[in-house]
Amino acid sequence: MAGPPVGAGRPGATADRRERARLTTRRLLGLDRSGPPPPQTLAGQPLNPWTIPNAIGFARLALIPVFLGLALSTDDGRDAVAAAIFAVIGWSDYADGIAARVTGQYSRLGTLLDPVVDRLLVVSGIVVCWHFELLPRWALAVLVARELLMVALARAGLSRGLDLKINWPGRLAVWPTMSALFAPMVGLLTLGEVLLYIGLALSLVATAMYLRDGAGALRGARNNAPTPSS
Repeated sequence: MAGPPVGAGRPGATADRRERARLTTRRLLGLDRSGPPPPQTLAGQPLNPWTIPNAIGFARLALIPVFLGLALSTDDGRDAVAAAIFAVIGWSDYADGIAARVTGQYSRLGTLLDPVVDRLLVVSGIVVCWHFELLPRWALAVLVARELLMVALARAGLSRGLDLKINWPGRLAVWPTMSALFAPMVGLLTLGEVLLYIGLALSLVATAMYLRDGAGALRGARNNAPTPSS
């Protein structure tokens, strides 16, 4: 008698097959995020580091110090190879998400790793642009303060068992911000400044929404907490 299909007993295996079966172009590219998150990505699940999407995330992380070393060793922060590496790290953010949706290899580590790599890339770009004064330093300082606040919010949320989901202003802010840091490295200073203001505005709107949602989640958790019996 034939045994059960491979992976049939694995938690989330049925959900993975259903997800791949209805994988539309919009879902593949991450534009359609309707429905609940994959169960493997929720708080309390195993990290499960050995997946194809996580391998892409580790490669992106390893390239960040390479970018920094090349960019900071130049005279003016403009180097084709360093800029290309920055672009590859930024654009490959799509690759790990697509790989997860195609293979069904979702993981808790992937959920945590992806935003960390994105923030480290932004901070690395800020370091280069600040060092060589490629963009207005006051705007870069606001962006750094926002990134530090988001790290603090994420840590506070995790310590209380809360997962703040990325919102649409936050998603929309990623590419203007990344492009703003990339543009001066290839000599497009004015374009970089305009994109920086757009990305900064969207980032601040997203941060305000995170603060609102986090405060609401904390109030809900307190209201739902069992009261001690008298």
